[in-house]
Amino acid sequence: MRSTNTVVFCAVDHLIGATHKALTGFPEFLEGLAEANVPLVPVTTRGRMQFDASLRKFGLGHPFVAEGGCGVYLPEDYFHLKPPRSARLGRFTCIPVAAPQPAAAELLDELADETGIEVVALQGLSPRELSQNVGLPQREAELLRQRDFDELFFFAGASDADVKRFQEVAAQRKAQVRPRGSLWSLAVGASLAACIRDLSQLYQRSLHAAPLKIGVATAEEAAEIFPVCDRCLFLNTRDAETPASASKCRILQLFSAETWPMAVEAILNREL
Repeated sequence: MRSTNTVVFCAVDHLIGATHKALTGFPEFLEGLAEANVPLVPVTTRGRMQFDASLRKFGLGHPFVAEGGCGVYLPEDYFHLKPPRSARLGRFTCIPVAAPQPAAAELLDELADETGIEVVALQGLSPRELSQNVGLPQREAELLRQRDFDELFFFAGASDADVKRFQEVAAQRKAQVRPRGSLWSLAVGASLAACIRDLSQLYQRSLHAAPLKIGVATAEEAAEIFPVCDRCLFLNTRDAETPASASKCRILQLFSAETWPMAVEAILNREL
């Protein structure tokens, strides 16, 4: 890792699709930061195995946060110091924040029995059923359900009141039940804020100085990312209201052709 005074934590699920296609202009944004030696840490709800192809395609060689704050993943030898409580997962060193599987899978079954609310875990589907339910080719669908921490599922005929009750009972067990498009995720102890704090401490120890933390996110992720960053860049969509967490942020329109050059300039000049 080269010396830097800024680290960008960027929520990428709206910027890089599940089939690894990027929003127009986003690859140039990545190139602009790379040329200026500003690390971009992707923050995603996807799992390590599903997100790996995006990392390779776009040359993302910095750490990333996966499964919605379940863990931080470090490329091999990225830091010269060994992180505490880390584990090797695939080609990455992982700093776990949530409880690893099978904790989430087991708790999902327990909550379904306790509440009487029917759920269907993706792990129980055949490859064909999985592909049909998530709308992805079988290979991509299989990578989607390969998780290190959380458990993906959907409710079978549950009402809004049932879903709310399920979430409340899960919260009593220190678990998070969160929507993931048409699916739901259950994790035990996930925290985006904790992931960002843990990784920021590693950067500080390695650099012997605290880098400026810049958060980049749309409305869905802003509430969790922005409070633990020093400065923020809010990507506003056409139909979204600006959340309270973005009230003091630099705001750019996500689908504007000028967004990404302006974003690079704002980050490099700290005009946020």
